[in-house]
This record gives sequence, structure tokens and C-alpha cells, in this order.
Amino acid sequence: MSLATKVLAVNNDLPIRTEQPVHSGKVRSVYWLSAADSRRLIEEKGYDVAADSELAVMVISDRISAFECIWHGEGGMNGVPGKGAALNAISNHWFKLFREQGLADSHILDIPHPLVWIVQKAKPVMIEAIARQYITGSMWRSYAKGEREFCGIAIADNLEKDQKLPELLITPSTKGILSGIPGVPEVDDVNITRDDITNNSEAFNFRSLDDIDNYEKLLSEGFDVISDALEKLDQIFVDTKFEFGYVTDKSGQEKLIYMDEVGTPDSSRIWDGAAYRDGKIVENSKEGFRQELLNHFPDPDILLNKNRMDERNALAKDNALPESILMSVSETYTGIAEKITGEKIVLSDNPKEEIIAILRDQYGLIA
Repeated sequence: MSLATKVLAVNNDLPIRTEQPVHSGKVRSVYWLSAADSRRLIEEKGYDVAADSELAVMVISDRISAFECIWHGEGGMNGVPGKGAALNAISNHWFKLFREQGLADSHILDIPHPLVWIVQKAKPVMIEAIARQYITGSMWRSYAKGEREFCGIAIADNLEKDQKLPELLITPSTKGILSGIPGVPEVDDVNITRDDITNNSEAFNFRSLDDIDNYEKLLSEGFDVISDALEKLDQIFVDTKFEFGYVTDKSGQEKLIYMDEVGTPDSSRIWDGAAYRDGKIVENSKEGFRQELLNHFPDPDILLNKNRMDERNALAKDNALPESILMSVSETYTGIAEKITGEKIVLSDNPKEEIIAILRDQYGLIA
């Protein structure tokens, strides 16, 4: 059996019963369940949610995106073997740790299959919260050009590339296009300050000013939980993205939760500790794939220059990457997932068939 058949590349065509269009992102597809199916599952499975909560089946794919494009490989390999299962396993591990340590719940209610979550609909906080422990990537590029203020926070002079910052830095940006916020452009993913958030808390979907403090607390405590656990594995947690939302539990209590994914190679930078001490950077995250792409193509400016998006899209569409590049990414993702969770990532022979069988036989959700 070829590796290509073990990859779940298309995840928006499953016969899951839904009355709404399937929402398909770069990596995950979301199937919103009917009110009747949501009520039935809440009752049958005993989920700790309000009886009228909306539920969804979230299916992760093995697709890989970078530089805002989806990439594919030779031999019909339209994704990275084991990537989806590795991302879900890592997120599951951290969300469970957060819950056990009394931080907050996540949107995940059930894990029917390594590629599938059943989730509760949350009202998202409209912030992508980036936490940084080292100066690297886009922050370093801006710093090297002389920028010393990031999201309203002044940064010291004389920092060096890839150096640890004096303290954890929270650099939030907008999630989606928000309108009517003074001084904040109406574009996706624009940097904002804490003052922007506190002065316009309702626009960001915060219920109260206290919840802004709570979100920052959950962000920094969540970061520390992951950083401490990775340090024991001699891995460095460099930076990550957190997302938050509100849900209502069975008792009618509204609460702030973690959502999306957390501490994964897609949403974070993770460096090998031994290599860092030797003055080298070894990436255990998607950053390594980005570097591979920059080295693979003769004109890397296409990947870096947003004014060349048409060329970039054509590059991704017309160029099948060598299998060795995708397998290197597979080893990175499955390797760090197995380190973190202590469990083997097992590739399905036919993931789509497995998912359909489980959702039909155990959840009654196949149309």
C-alpha cells in the first residue's frame, strides 16, 4: 500500500449528516450537526454542556500549508503522512494537562478517532494571542530594522537573534477583520495593543474587563505548562499562538476556554535544546518546512513577497515536492508528537473509511 493512500488530504467530503455547508479551512473541516443530533449526543454521551448547545464534528487533514499556500508531493502525496494525527495528539495532550492543572477547559468534548474531534460551538474572542519567549522570525526581522516597540511594549536594545527575552512577551493580533476600532486597520491579523483591547473589549467579544486579565493569565500559565513540560524533554518552547472563546456548561455557567489547537508544530516554534546550546537552531516545527521551501526554489522572494501571490499560488499548484521533503516533515511532526505524548503515532491504512465506520456505528452521524 502506497504512502499516498495513508494520507487524508480531502476532509470536506465525508457523508456526515449536517444541515449547513461544511466549513473547510487550511487544515481542518467542520461539520455542524443538526439540533436534533446535537441534543441526542449530549444526552447519550453525557457531555458537560447546555442541552441546546451546538456541536460539530471537526476532521483534521494531513494537508500542509506554508506561505499561505497548500503544498503537495510526488506520487500523488497530497499531504504529510501522520501530520493530522500528530497535531491532534499534541493538542489533546496539552488541553488535558491544562484541565488537570485547573487552568481552563477546551472546546473538545470527545475524540472518536485520531483525526476527529467532537467540539462545542464557542463564541470566539477575536484575538490571535501570540506569546514569545525568544526573539526570532518576523519579530527579529522587524527588530533588526530598528523597531523597538511591539504591540505597545518597548523592547530593550542590544538583543541578539534567537536570544531568550527577559520575560514572556504577549503580542496579540486581530482574528478576522474587525471594524469600528479606533486606530486598528480593518484587515485580518493586524497587531494590536493591550489598550486597544481594554478600550474596545466588546468588539473583541470579551464579556467583561476582568476577562481580559483572565485571558492573559490563561495564556501565560498555559505557555508555562507547555514550556516546563518541553524543557524536561530538552526541547525549547520558543513561541506559540493561543485562541480563546466562550461556551456554556450543563449548569448554564458561561466560561472562557482554550480553543483551536495549542502547542503544536503548526502553531508554535519548538527548538531542540542540545542543538541550541551548541549555537545551532534545529526546528521541531513547521518553520523547518518553510526553510526547506525557501532553499528548494531558486527565487525565494516569491514565497516572501506578498505582492507576488499569483506567482506563489502557481508555484504551489504546479510543483510536486520531492517525497523526501514531505517525509522529513512527517518525521518531525510524528517524532515531536511521540516525544510529548509518549505514545506511537499509528498511520491508518484508510483513514476516511475508518472515520466513517466509527461515526456511523458509535455516533449515528453518517447520512
